[in-house]
Parts: sequence; C-alpha cells; structure tokens
Amino acid sequence: MPRRAGLLVSTAVCGALVLGTAGPAIAVVSDHSVSSEAAPGPIPDAEALTGQAKSLADTAGVLKPVADLVGAVLKAPDGKIAPDAAARLGKPVDEALATLAKPVPAPKAPAGAGLKVQAAADLQADITALLKILGAGDPKAITTAVKAVLTGSVNVLAAVLLGDGLPAPDLKGLPELPKIPGAATTPQAPGTTTLPAPIVPAESATPAE
Repeated sequence: MPRRAGLLVSTAVCGALVLGTAGPAIAVVSDHSVSSEAAPGPIPDAEALTGQAKSLADTAGVLKPVADLVGAVLKAPDGKIAPDAAARLGKPVDEALATLAKPVPAPKAPAGAGLKVQAAADLQADITALLKILGAGDPKAITTAVKAVLTGSVNVLAAVLLGDGLPAPDLKGLPELPKIPGAATTPQAPGTTTLPAPIVPAESATPAE
C-alpha cells in the first residue's frame, strides 16, 4: 500500500474510532439541548378568560331562541300560535335559561353574578307569560308581553356585561357604564377623557332703579 494511501486509511480509522466513542455523547448533548428549551407555559389568566367566553356563549344561547320565539309570534296572524307550536318554541328558551341561571360557587363568583341569575329568572317569567296568551289571539296583550320579553333580554345582556366579570368595552364614544357595588373598578376606555363640569356664570345683580 503506498505511504500516502496508508496515511489516509489511518486517518479514517482514527476518525471512526473517535466518533464511535464521541458520537453518543454528542447525541446526548444534542438531545439535552432540545429538551432543555423552555416549554410553552400556560396561557396567563386562562381560567378567567375561559369563564368570560362561556358567559358570552351562554348568553348567545339564550338570545337566539328568544329571538326565534318573538319572530314567530310577530309573524303569526294576531300573534296566535297553537299550543304545541308554542311549546316547541319555548323549550329551547327554557333550556338555555336553565344553563344561564345556574348559580356560580361563591369563591369563584364575580361581584354582581347574582344579577345574571335574577335577570334569567325574570326573563323566564316573561317568556312563560307570553306563552300562556299565544292561543288567545289578543294582539294588544301580546304586544305588551313581547315588550316585556325584549326588555328582559336586554336585562340579561346588561347583567352579564356588568356583573359577570367581562372586560369593559373600549369603543370610543361610549358613555361610562354603571358600576356594580363590590365589583372592581372598570378602567376608562382608551382615548376617552373625563370632561370637567361646565362652568355656569353667576347671574349679575340687576341695579335697582
């Protein structure tokens, strides 16, 4: 074997021997470096955000069947709907309100959470009153009952927005929302300013003639 070829073979053999022992160590170091990378941590405030999303979902679950019920009543001649049809329209509303009205355990309940439960109960009473008169075909009474249902639905929305831990709206131009006693202070919407009270000039004294 020529001397140069022998040197190349020897170098290759030495390299193979070195890598044969160092290879596993390199692999271990490489694996360790990958595993030691910071694993993704939990999303901050995930529990609170999940609760807020659930509140929105529960509220939407109520408003859709209520809107369907009101729409069907307003389209019916004189608002008269057969009892079986009224029962079919009322069932999804009852189920949705039952979910919304479930009390939240005290340690986890946000301040004002009781308002949502009360609003759901009130809306349930309004729905029941509407369903009872649908067979009579009394347009005036139905109008009054529908207005009560719509107002009750708005009350549910307001109770969820103000008392169920949802973030404050930040749409520019909105007036400041009322606050629930015991609830955390709602941050002021970005870009809005609190205007000072208007200065009313004092009336000047009229000189006596």
